[in-house]
Amino acid sequence: MNDLEKMKQVYHLYDPKQAWLDEARACLEQAARAAMGDGSLPEKELPAFITEVPADTRNGDIASNLALASARVFGMAPRKIAQAIADHLPSLTGSAFTRVEIAGPGFINLFLSDAAFAAPVLAAGLAGESYGRTDYGKGEKVNVEFVSANPTGPMHLGNARGGALGDCLAAVLDWAGYDVTREFLINDAGNQVEKFGKSLACRYLQLYKGEEAVAFPEDGYQGEDIKVLARQFAEQVGSQYADGDFEALKEAIVAFGLPRNVQKLKDDMAKYRVHYDVWFSEQQLHPEAIDHVLKLLADRGATYEKDGAIWYRSMLYAEKYGANHTTRKGLHGEVTDEAKDEVLVRANGVPTYFAADIAYHYNKFAVRGFSRAIDVWGADHHGHVARMKGAMDAVGLDGEKLDVVLMQFVRLMKDGQPVRMSKRTGKAIGLSELLDEVPIDSARFLFNLREPGSTIDFDMDQAVKQDSDNPVYYVQYAHARICSLMKKMAAEGVAFEGFDRVNAALLTDANERELIRKIADFPGEIISAAKSYDPARITRYSTELATQYHKFYNSCRVKEAEPALCQARMALCLATKNVLCNVLTMMKITVPESM
Repeated sequence: MNDLEKMKQVYHLYDPKQAWLDEARACLEQAARAAMGDGSLPEKELPAFITEVPADTRNGDIASNLALASARVFGMAPRKIAQAIADHLPSLTGSAFTRVEIAGPGFINLFLSDAAFAAPVLAAGLAGESYGRTDYGKGEKVNVEFVSANPTGPMHLGNARGGALGDCLAAVLDWAGYDVTREFLINDAGNQVEKFGKSLACRYLQLYKGEEAVAFPEDGYQGEDIKVLARQFAEQVGSQYADGDFEALKEAIVAFGLPRNVQKLKDDMAKYRVHYDVWFSEQQLHPEAIDHVLKLLADRGATYEKDGAIWYRSMLYAEKYGANHTTRKGLHGEVTDEAKDEVLVRANGVPTYFAADIAYHYNKFAVRGFSRAIDVWGADHHGHVARMKGAMDAVGLDGEKLDVVLMQFVRLMKDGQPVRMSKRTGKAIGLSELLDEVPIDSARFLFNLREPGSTIDFDMDQAVKQDSDNPVYYVQYAHARICSLMKKMAAEGVAFEGFDRVNAALLTDANERELIRKIADFPGEIISAAKSYDPARITRYSTELATQYHKFYNSCRVKEAEPALCQARMALCLATKNVLCNVLTMMKITVPESM
């Protein structure tokens, strides 16, 4: 193995910031034990303490509260403890640190060496497209289900946010070391499909008998898409069902319309660059899987019969997850979500959607073996969370393994005003039309600009801009700027000699160091985003990285620097380029080399 390959191996799945923190902790623990060994500190068990990168790094690159946390344990003043620890630090030669200082009431501050600052540059450069990946998740098998729109009509604006959020969350988990499956539940059974069939059948009959002669169901689907499907069905089969059995018509027209709507869902998601590993049909659950969970629930005493229906003791299980005591903010003040017993099988023998939902989640855990299931739901499903988690306990699983990300609503804005209807169609703007109006890059980025629990104002004017007012353009421009710089330097005969030959320890300017810190943050940001189920952390990170690069570019000349420093700065540029590329690729956003 040559030196380059050895270096690449060193930086495989490397997290520079965590490496700094781990080394700082090890040094401090070793020093504290050494101080105990010679009597400078009493023999005690070290308490929990923090090592962190402070917000202001002018007084130290790594800060620790070990001395303050130990004051009660040792019965000594924190500054005296800090001094004893500092006096017993092992030799810093060859370590990530050059010196230590004591500040304030007893904080211990460590300063990174030039070599330590070189490590993130080499890591991002040598690891390339894998820099940022970690083994934090240890290959845990995770299911991420998102969008799962009913195939009874077009997808709405909320699905645009759900698609971007779910897809980027799955990507973050993958980069954090989890074994991730993206899944879409096709609700192609139950009451909504029954309603879909009635709506289509009535629209079909109205084509031949007139709207006055065929009453449309009060709860039917009123959309223009239903009329379009009915006309397409009529074009294919003619009037053969016009005077026949209504149930036969309904069955035939559902068989015609449902697959087309499902394909439209797939087409819209593909256009949005969302590709699922599994499209799970609810029909797979009927009747065997639902009957199985009903038996499990009955055997465990979780159900009872009343008025000819089978009821689930929701209150008994959901209370553990706060269902009886949950309040949330609604449009008109606080709303209380009270747990209540729920019907699983109606008196007519037809299972409810809740019964199918229990069977579906049982399938994820017990049949397909996922250790964790993450569902992305709209905020209006808030009250269902505790019930669903409780139901997992009721069937003998662990409700704590089901996590629900509640996503707040989207408000579409144009010219500073809310937009509710399309000027072209007169209908509410849906996903497909939105993607015709704004670039997909902008949609995916802007829908991930804030955490899931925040309401989003999606500014259509901002989304189409090609300047720094559009955050995705700003990030893409940073990447393109680096590519252009490298091409220009190559054209002028200045070639990068390779990360294995560069002396990145020469990068000592304040702007260089700040950019390096930001590069070092990337793997940790991935882990934090995975822990919090918040891919918006990565979106924000990318804008911060772009900002830091522009500051560096404007203050540190690359081509004009002396040769060794020029090579180091080229390495820093290329390392930044790799991170920007990885973020954009992870989010399935175009990575331009020129703009």
